[in-house]
Amino acid sequence: MSGIDKDLQCRELIAKAVCGKGHTHSVTTFTLMPSHTPSTILGCWIINTNFQAEKVGEAVEISGTFDVNLWFSFANNTQTEVNKETVKFSVLVPLTFFDRNCRGDLEIVARAVEQPKCVKAELTSDGLVVVKVESEFAAEIIGETKVCVVVCSSCDEKDYSIHGDYEESSDEFDDFELDDLD
Repeated sequence: MSGIDKDLQCRELIAKAVCGKGHTHSVTTFTLMPSHTPSTILGCWIINTNFQAEKVGEAVEISGTFDVNLWFSFANNTQTEVNKETVKFSVLVPLTFFDRNCRGDLEIVARAVEQPKCVKAELTSDGLVVVKVESEFAAEIIGETKVCVVVCSSCDEKDYSIHGDYEESSDEFDDFELDDLD
């Protein structure tokens, strides 16, 4: 064994890491029953989205609520009203990968890549309104995992200087922010 090989050893580190992730685009429809029979739909928007996430089998289930605000005219287009209704939703995000070796308490992090939004609202013949909603969610599962690294036993004695055509101090990365990587 050479002198270099004797100085190198492996260590197992326990670290929190992303052990699974997934992403999905969702289209759902909801039926609303306004207080008056609508003549015309003037607008429909979704606000106040709240959700939580939990791991369910090989997926992450995101469930929550949002408010659907439907602006419509009635009485032969002589009056208008905004109908607000809180709607429950549930979206299943399949995991594109999941490391079964992660351990400890799993942390589920979910975010709305595209907030729920109304893409279509149409009247039915019986005075109801069908609202089509699109959304996009991403989820990550964070847990403890082992990472194996190679270490040397006597780093203080080694010269790890980089030889080449490099400047010792560079302003190139002064404005670099880790947040810019997102």
